Amino acid sequence: MKAIRVKDLTKVFKSITAVDHIHFDVDPGEVFGFLGPNGAGKTTTIRMLTGQLLPTSGQATVAGYDIILEREQLKMEIGVVFEFQNLYERLSARDNLNFMRNLYGINRSRVDEVLNIVGLSHQAKAPLKTLSNGMKQRLLIARGLLHEPSILFLDEPTKGLDPSIARSIRQLIGKLANQKCTIFLTTHYMEEADRLCDKVAIINHGKIISIGSPNQLKELYGPTLEDVFINLTEQENAGVL
Repeated sequence: MKAIRVKDLTKVFKSITAVDHIHFDVDPGEVFGFLGPNGAGKTTTIRMLTGQLLPTSGQATVAGYDIILEREQLKMEIGVVFEFQNLYERLSARDNLNFMRNLYGINRSRVDEVLNIVGLSHQAKAPLKTLSNGMKQRLLIARGLLHEPSILFLDEPTKGLDPSIARSIRQLIGKLANQKCTIFLTTHYMEEADRLCDKVAIINHGKIISIGSPNQLKELYGPTLEDVFINLTEQENAGVL
C-alpha cells in the first residue's frame, strides 16, 4: 500500500485553480519533497491531504484513508508541522506537549519520549518564551510526533533559521527518515531537498511539471537541484513545457 496516493486532485477557489489535476504516489518510509514557487499550490495541497480542506475534485488516500470520507481516521495517522509557530509562549515545552497529549488521550510517558527524540529533554521545563526559534521548531516537530503518526507533513521546517540550527533540523529529519517515518516536505532550500529527499515533485501554477529522484532530475535538467528548479519553472512560465 502506498503511504500517499493522489489522482487528479484539484482545488478551485472561485475563478482561481490553485491545484490543477495533480497525481503522484509516495512510498512508505520515503522522504518526498514537494517544491514550487510561492503560490504554486503547495500549502493548498497539504491542507487537502491532511483533511483540513476539501478538494473540488479528484481523489487521494493518505495512510490508506480517503481524505474526504475518512478524515477523522486520517488524523491519527498523520503529524502536521506548518511554518508558523502556533505554540503557547507562557507554558514550558513539556506543558505545551502535555496540553496536546490530553487532547489525544496519549500516555504521559510519550511526552518525554518525543522531547528526547528532538533533543529538548534538557529544556523541558523552560518557559517557551526563553527558547530559540530553532528549539521552538523542534518542539513543533515533537508535537507532530506525539501520537506516533506514520506520516509527517513538514511545511518549510527550516524557514528563517540560521544555518547551524537549520542543519540540526535537517539532521532530525534524516533521523526520522532512518526510523522509516514517511515525510512529506516542502522547502524553498534546494540543497536541503537534494540532501534529504528520495523523490521530489515540482509544482508550478497548480500543476506538477516534473517528478523523480533528485539525481534523475539533475541528469535531465541541470547540475544542481536549484538549476533544475529554475530551469523548469522558468520554462513553464514562458510556456515552453
